[in-house]
Formats: sequence, structure tokens, C-alpha cells
Amino acid sequence: MSDPARFPKIIFLDAVGTLFGVTGSVGGVYADIARQFGVEVSATALNRAFFQSFRAAGRPAFGTIDRAEIPAREFAWWFAIATNTFKQAGVLEQFPDFTEFFAALYAHFATAAPWVVYPDVRSALERWQRMGIPLGVLSNFDSRLYAVLQALDLATFFASVTLSTEVGAAKPDAQIFAIALQKHDCLPNAAWHIGDSFEEDYQAAKAVGMRGIWLRRT
Repeated sequence: MSDPARFPKIIFLDAVGTLFGVTGSVGGVYADIARQFGVEVSATALNRAFFQSFRAAGRPAFGTIDRAEIPAREFAWWFAIATNTFKQAGVLEQFPDFTEFFAALYAHFATAAPWVVYPDVRSALERWQRMGIPLGVLSNFDSRLYAVLQALDLATFFASVTLSTEVGAAKPDAQIFAIALQKHDCLPNAAWHIGDSFEEDYQAAKAVGMRGIWLRRT
């Protein structure tokens, strides 16, 4: 396995949009949980508002902070997105206690319930595992990803998980790729990175000398 063009020393994969995706739509999940709190709102309107709010939030990386502070910072980052989402949808004031609602929503996305593993994923992971190629997750998600990977029965495939919120840098920043590579004592030209974002996965991986593979799911 000395030729990285054929057999890499390590394969990194993005998480959401690459390994698994949201069942239905983000707006649909948000609307379902909101309904449990007595608020009726269009899933389509929420989906549109979510992606506007998500793009406006910037990437989730908090610089150099104490590791113990990370979960609270992650929660606050997503809380702001959810607040803006429901505000844009015109129903924010209908929640008796939006913080209570958001805590339930946030916890829901740490379970298997809102996610679906793409049909081609498990067979690919099993094939690489049989070939003896270590695998890692390299994601701009947050620390709930550990629970999600466990819940989706994917955690055992991965030798490492590198998260933007934990390392203080988010894709396409070269730093997050460097940190992931260091975990495996691997040079960039011996590693592959697979993801669904042309900019954050494909271009960013190529920019640091890795083989970037763009997975176009839509």
C-alpha cells in the first residue's frame, strides 16, 4: 500500500452529507419538535429560514478555549441559529419557553432519530476496513457527533474524529487538516479526504496536498 494514488495511508471522511444526512429535511424535523411544544409552522418555511441562518452564522470554530467550555459554546452557536430560524419563520414568540424547546431539539439531533446513513456508506467502510486502511472523520460538526456515530453504529469504523469545534479551526482552514493528519503521523500526499462540499472538502483537501474526492450526493 505504498502508492497513495491507489492505496492511501488514511482516508478521512466528512460526516453530515457524506456519511449520513437528515431524514426528510431540517425544516421538517424542526417543525415536528415545535409541534410537540404547541407551535405549528411550515416545514418548508423553516427549512428555508434554517439555511439562511446557518450560512449567516459562519463556521463553528471557537479558537483556543478550555475544552470544558466547548459544549456550552456549541449549544450557544446552535441556539442562535435556531432562534434566527424561528424568528424568520414568524413564530418565535409563540413558544412559552424557547430555551426549553431548543434543549429538546438539540438533544434530538444527538440521537439516531433525525439521521439516515446513506446506502453506499457501510459497504464502503467495510471494504476499506478489510483492506486495512485506517479511517477518520474530519467534520465541521460539534461534539454530539460522537453520540451520533455510536447511535448509527458507525463509530467502530473510525480510528479518529477531528471536529472544528474541538480544534479551533473549521474546513476549509488548513489547520484542521493538519491536526487530523498529525493524529495518524501521515503526510498529506498519503491521505485522501472525501466529502460533499466542493469548497470545504474537495478544494480544501487538495490545497493542503491531500487527494480530495468530491462526493456529489445532490
